Amino acid sequence: MAVDSGMDLLSERAVLMRESLQKSQTITDNVVSILGSFDSRLSALESAMRPTQIRTHAIRKAHENIDKTLKSAEVILSQFDLLRQAETKVLKGPHEDLESYLEAIAQLRKVIRYFSSNKGFKNSDGVLNHANSLLAKAQSKLEEEFKQLLVSYSKAVEPDRLFDGLPNSLRPSADGEGNGKAHGGHHNDDSETAAYTLPVLIPSRVLPLLHDLAQQMVQAGHQQLLLQIYRETRTFVLEESLRKLGVEKLSKEDVQRMQWEVLEAKIGNWIHFMRIAVKLLFAGERQVCDQIFRGFDSLSDQCFAEVTVSSVSMLLSFGDAIARSKRSPEKLFVLLDMYEIMRELHTEIETIFKGKACLEIRNSATGLTKRLAQTAQETFGDFEEAVEKDATKTAVLDGTVHPLTSYVINYVKFLFDYQATLKQLFSEFGNGDDSNSQLASVTMRIMQALQNNLEGKSKQYKDQALTHLFLMNNIHYMVRSVRRSEAKDLLGDDWVQRHRRVVQQHANLYKRTAWTKILQTSSAQGLTSSGGGSVEGGNSSGVSRGLLKERFKMFNMQFDELHQRQSQWTVPDTELRESLRLAVAEVLLPAYRSFLKRFGPLVESGKNSQRYIKYTAEDLERLLGELFEGKSMNEPRR
Repeated sequence: MAVDSGMDLLSERAVLMRESLQKSQTITDNVVSILGSFDSRLSALESAMRPTQIRTHAIRKAHENIDKTLKSAEVILSQFDLLRQAETKVLKGPHEDLESYLEAIAQLRKVIRYFSSNKGFKNSDGVLNHANSLLAKAQSKLEEEFKQLLVSYSKAVEPDRLFDGLPNSLRPSADGEGNGKAHGGHHNDDSETAAYTLPVLIPSRVLPLLHDLAQQMVQAGHQQLLLQIYRETRTFVLEESLRKLGVEKLSKEDVQRMQWEVLEAKIGNWIHFMRIAVKLLFAGERQVCDQIFRGFDSLSDQCFAEVTVSSVSMLLSFGDAIARSKRSPEKLFVLLDMYEIMRELHTEIETIFKGKACLEIRNSATGLTKRLAQTAQETFGDFEEAVEKDATKTAVLDGTVHPLTSYVINYVKFLFDYQATLKQLFSEFGNGDDSNSQLASVTMRIMQALQNNLEGKSKQYKDQALTHLFLMNNIHYMVRSVRRSEAKDLLGDDWVQRHRRVVQQHANLYKRTAWTKILQTSSAQGLTSSGGGSVEGGNSSGVSRGLLKERFKMFNMQFDELHQRQSQWTVPDTELRESLRLAVAEVLLPAYRSFLKRFGPLVESGKNSQRYIKYTAEDLERLLGELFEGKSMNEPRR
């Protein structure tokens, strides 16, 4: 029963569910039918609205096109406005307001760019032609303004303005002579570090204007015209400044024809001019060039090279003419002065004449430095040879120091004033040996050449005593000069001691040669007794009075002759002169005193003894004090 009841309940529920599903299907069908009717209505509505949408879109598009056209018209009108403004400024020219003029050129370029990229405009070609014509006219006026401005402010620099830029130690003195003269350059040890004040070649307020003008010309592609204007204007200014300073263009032939005194003065001036030109004039021109062509380095270098090349050539050509001219000993020191200034200016030349465009100028300066060094070294060799082969017949009758000796020694002293320069020269252009040893070797060879020549000259004397006195004087002069100079450190004590011994040897040889004969006369040797034997010991009783008179007479004659001759000879060094007199007195006076004491009484006991015993020992001592003073023959005794 319970099972049947459950089955009935399930059946009822199934019936209810079936009825519900049938109702849902009916509702669904009705909704679908309603939605279908909506779709057809919407399609009809859309079809009805489409023409209105099309008209609205067309109207909006038309408005957009109108806006674009108006904007384009505004731009075109603004370009025409810019063109009119630029034209007004261009016609006025750049002189009154350069900044405004440059703005006008910039405006013209904008106008040209605009119409070049908008060729669709009906009259664009005509506008472009007009704008380009205006731009060409503007550029032409700009170039004229650059030239006029540059020429107006490019004036040759007066020498006084250049001198004002030098350190005080290098400024010309009141007599007009500069301190950088020949034989003087190496004494200015501070010249490389001293302060130099560059001259104002173009006012600082003008340089920015010239820079702006140059920039416009470069942008217009007119670099060559710019270069030409700058070169023609500034080249003349530099050359004229140097001419006012005193720089001359001289050839090798001109140099060869000059008297040495004139040439030496010109070399001294050249050294001064080189320092002024490089450190002031060219340095100032480089500064001007760099400011005008700022931002265009290669153009700046090229302009500077072309502007300075003729002025540099004018200066270097003189140095080159000296370096290539006929060599002579007196030129060595000016060659060293010239070499010194080129070495001093080397860093400035490398800095100022920088860049590829200035390479030839730098090479020319380096080439001159090398030629000067080479010529100086060759002149060394020439001098050594000239000293050894000097054949001057200048007679030194009194045996004093020969002019050649004093000349060579002074020459060597001058060399040591240039010691640092010579070491630099040997270091750079020598054979690789130590520069000290090279300088010592050169000096020793020169001294030996002098000694060899003096040996030859000493053979001119017929009196051997004078030969030795001459060599003693000259070698002593060499030794004394070396001892008192820097040459001693280079040649060494060994050289000094060796040559002092040579001096002493010649002094001894002089004494032996000159005084041996008279010493024999004042000795007892050769005096015979009445029996025919020689006098022995202190016994003089057997000596012939007549023989003694002859011996005293011979002594007087020999001494008078020696005194007369050797009073005319000269020993210029006081210490050496006194030493030599003392050496003679030490051998002569004791011998004479002994002879006089021993044999004098025999002569004095006879008649006219004063005719034979003419001198006392004191007389001889006084007369020996008159030797070697270079008296004339007629000068009386003291």
